[in-house]
Amino acid sequence: MDMGFDHVAIATGAGRPTLIDVKNNLIPGVRKASDFLMALQLGGGFKKESLANLQMRLPALVIGGGLTAVDTTTELAAYYPVQVEKFLERWEALAADLTEAALWKLYAPDEAVIAQEFIAHGRAVRAERARAAAAGEAPDLSPLVASWGGVSLVYRKSMQDSPAYRLNHEEITKFLEEGVSFIEKLAPLECVPDSHGALCEVVFEKVEETAGRWHGTGEQIRLPARTLLVAAGTSPNITYEREHAGTFQIDPKARAFRSFRAVAASDGRITLVPVPAGELGFFTSFERNGRFITFYGDNHPVYAGSVVKAMASAKDGFPHVVALFAREFASLSPEDQATRDGAWLSFANKLDADLLATVQEVVRLTPTIIEIIVRAPAAARRFAPGQFFRLQNFESLAPVIGSNGTRTRLHMEGLALTGAWVDQKRGLLSLIVLEMGGSSRLCAPLRPGDPVLLMGPTGTPTEIPRGEAVVLCGGGLGNAVLFSIARAMRDNGCRVLYFAAYRSKVDIYKMDEIEAATDQVIWSVDDGELPEPRRPQDRAFRGNVVQAMLAFAKGEFGPPVVPLPDCERVIAIGSDRMMLAVRNARHDVLRPYLRAGHVAIASINSPMQCMMKEVCAQCLQKQIDPVTGVETVVFSCFNQDQPQDSVDWRNLAGRLRLNTVQEKLTDLWVRKLLGVQAGA
Repeated sequence: MDMGFDHVAIATGAGRPTLIDVKNNLIPGVRKASDFLMALQLGGGFKKESLANLQMRLPALVIGGGLTAVDTTTELAAYYPVQVEKFLERWEALAADLTEAALWKLYAPDEAVIAQEFIAHGRAVRAERARAAAAGEAPDLSPLVASWGGVSLVYRKSMQDSPAYRLNHEEITKFLEEGVSFIEKLAPLECVPDSHGALCEVVFEKVEETAGRWHGTGEQIRLPARTLLVAAGTSPNITYEREHAGTFQIDPKARAFRSFRAVAASDGRITLVPVPAGELGFFTSFERNGRFITFYGDNHPVYAGSVVKAMASAKDGFPHVVALFAREFASLSPEDQATRDGAWLSFANKLDADLLATVQEVVRLTPTIIEIIVRAPAAARRFAPGQFFRLQNFESLAPVIGSNGTRTRLHMEGLALTGAWVDQKRGLLSLIVLEMGGSSRLCAPLRPGDPVLLMGPTGTPTEIPRGEAVVLCGGGLGNAVLFSIARAMRDNGCRVLYFAAYRSKVDIYKMDEIEAATDQVIWSVDDGELPEPRRPQDRAFRGNVVQAMLAFAKGEFGPPVVPLPDCERVIAIGSDRMMLAVRNARHDVLRPYLRAGHVAIASINSPMQCMMKEVCAQCLQKQIDPVTGVETVVFSCFNQDQPQDSVDWRNLAGRLRLNTVQEKLTDLWVRKLLGVQAGA
């Protein structure tokens, strides 16, 4: 509204997915339906030319009874043949260049099993398409999918009791025509992992109805499953109120799913009282200088649950918004209207200048790391240290390479990238990219002036203490995250001890920025030539970050500028293995040298997709209270800074492997395509 908007409509769709209480509900193979559907549709996973990595295995189960569960089941059955065909075609093209033996070396034993499965299934799909073409008929892929375990929807009550049946029974009829199954009267108890920690079956309890009440019978049923998608409903998206408490009143009657409180409207103005019985309210409690906010769709308890309802909310709600301005527009003269039209064009141009992001410059920092400087004034103004952005190129502008089975659009998946620095006056921000996958390799070809999709900043800013001694541990790309954090801490009167760890000397970047934000730096490399410190207080070390910290604590580098026992806070940012090593060392070899009761934080690099805070749920991460042992689940894209001692590191490592079989092949595929493009 400070920018000049007269009204705001909140239509942000479904919010936080419901998390069901099932043992091992975050092991590899288990996802939320919102995660799958977003990757499939918005991410383009269903397109043969897409680079999206969406790894699904059969047999597959979907838990739920609503329309989303129905959609998820049929979409998964349709997607699986596309997935294995695409995998096979790219595998064969790469094998022709690199040999199959070279490809198999990419994979760990459990990954190789999945790759073999995809190849065999891809050949079966190809054979069915060839048979159908020869017979002049449409291929019938449903029997193949069923023979591999199929896709089944599992609901805790009867089919007739399911929301999908009650809302639209024709959906169930069409659902069954797709060759999928509806399994009723089973409640999930446990996800069972295989020897590699991935899902292999789900344990259910059989339920029955007695006198109108559903209850467990005690009988257990085990269903094989390599994929489990949970579609157990969502709650309204009220993230803004969580971040800016007190902006909106919350409906006091909404207990299970908290939603905005609807208030009454009459005669072009709202009254901040509950909506009268029998009426629908679209206005929230917000009012400022005669400006208001309305809400629709899944945010609205009356219209939540389906796209049809969401469209109905807009149809029913817009007259109330129009009424706010009816008198104003009724009295406009043609001259006044022309003035308003000109003001609108000026306003739109200002929004474009503020919100549209373009590439300013791409700078190679090391053989594997690049810096993308983006012009995005609004995003730059909002950035706080520790936050990150979601970067992606436009699908419609992405080049297409190849034809037929090898046709590929060089459209990157959304990348979670840290803001290294911002220049608010010029509207610039810096993003650091490690080229380690297919999408990240598409960043280097970006050119100045290219439009890009930049969302953010998102995530919770890192807590910046005042006047503390702090130790920062950066591993590889993690050092990019720490630039702005270290600078903010120094500006807040903190003394900063920095351990900057890299694989080799050639991987070091931004030394000037690190030095400017620290009191002392210990530069370490795993092997090879040592870096050369440029300040008298800094040191170089050959070994990993924990070894460097231990040598520092023992006094092997001379008198410290910031003694380790003085440090009240330890922040580690790097790979999951590096952060786990720091966590373990704090309780082992470093324990005698650390202050008791110090704060220890890790920036969790869990897989992310939407990065919109509790929407797609790909970023789910399990925590275990180190004192009570109580397990909780957090959304890492909401707050990536988590207590080191609470993180379930094994769970994090498993979730980072959700798509590795596809990701490794996609990385090679993109490198091949970029080589073709460069050669052309």
